[in-house]
Amino acid sequence: MLGRRSQIGEFSSNIMRLFLIPYINFLFQVDTISMKRTKTQTIPTRGGFSPFFSTLFLFLLLPPLLFCKENSFKKAQYKPKEIQTPIVVVKKVDTVEIPLPEKKGIYAVMETTQGNMIIELFYKDAPATVQNFIDLAQGEKVTINTEGKKEKKRFYDGLSFHRVIPGFMIQGGCPRGDGTGSPGYRFEDEINAKILGLDKLKLKDLPSYSRYLNNAVVLSMGINSQAELSERMEEAEKNASIAKDEFSVLEILHRFGYRYNEVLLSHKALKGSLAMANSGPDTNGSQFFINQVDTPHLDGLHTVFGDLVMGMEVLEKIVNSGNKNTTISHVYIVDKR
Repeated sequence: MLGRRSQIGEFSSNIMRLFLIPYINFLFQVDTISMKRTKTQTIPTRGGFSPFFSTLFLFLLLPPLLFCKENSFKKAQYKPKEIQTPIVVVKKVDTVEIPLPEKKGIYAVMETTQGNMIIELFYKDAPATVQNFIDLAQGEKVTINTEGKKEKKRFYDGLSFHRVIPGFMIQGGCPRGDGTGSPGYRFEDEINAKILGLDKLKLKDLPSYSRYLNNAVVLSMGINSQAELSERMEEAEKNASIAKDEFSVLEILHRFGYRYNEVLLSHKALKGSLAMANSGPDTNGSQFFINQVDTPHLDGLHTVFGDLVMGMEVLEKIVNSGNKNTTISHVYIVDKR
C-alpha cells in the first residue's frame, strides 16, 4: 500500500514538473506582456478563457485526475442483465378431483404420503423456472439419472423430502436423496433484486448478508490467489469497510456473482413460498424448498416461483416427520389460465 502511494506521489510530482509549472510560468509571462500593453487588456487563450481562469480550471481539474484511481472501488458495478420472458406451456393435460382455487393460473398439486399440497405457480414472474418445474413434473425433459444415463420420466414421482428443518423449510427434488443430486443441467436465476428492495438496504439493515462481504470485495478487486490477498490485505480491509458502510445489499451480491434483471416481478421468500434450492448464483436444477416461515435472509439468493395456497397443515406434518420420511407420490400440473 505504501509503495502504491509513493508511485502516485511520484506521478503527481512529474506532472507538476513537466506540465503544470511550465504552464503557469508561461501564463505569468503572458500577463506581464499584457500589463505592459494596457492596464485593462487581457489576452484570451485559444479556448476563450483568460490566463487566470485557465489556471484556476487546471487546479480544480488536476486533483481528481490524479487521484480518481484511488476511489475506483467505490464506483458501482451493478448492471441489470437482459433476459427473455418465455410463455409457459403446459404440454400435458392433468386432471384432479380435489377442488382448486377459483383464481386463474397454473397450479401444481403435489400428492405426498402426508397429504396433498396445492401450489400456485408464478408463471409470469419466473417463467423459465416454472417451465422447468412443469417439464420435470410431467416428464417432458431429458435428464441424467444417477447412473449417468439419459431418461425422460416424471422426475419428482417417488422422491422424498430429504432435508427438513423445523422453523425453516422442507426441501425435495433430489434424485440421490441427499442434496447432491441434479437433473444433469443447471440454469440461471430469475430474480429482480430492486423489486425485493435490496438496492435500498445496507448490511446494517440485513446483517445476515455479511457472509458475502469479504468474497465480494476480493472478487471485485480481481484478487486471484492467497498470496495476492496477503500482499493487498490493507487495501482489501479498507475496501471491505467502505462496502459495509456505503454499498447496498444488491451491489454486494452483484460483486459476489449474482446477476439480476429489472423486468420480472420477483417475490419475497415468505411463509409458504416455493423456491429453487441452489449452491450459489445460477446453479438451479431440480431441487426446491417450501418455506415453513418467512425467510428474509434468502431474498435475492433463490428464485421464488410459487406459493403454497392449500395444504399448510401437510407441510407441518412433513416437518414433524423429519428427513426422508415423506415421499412425493405424484405431481399434477393443472392449467387454469
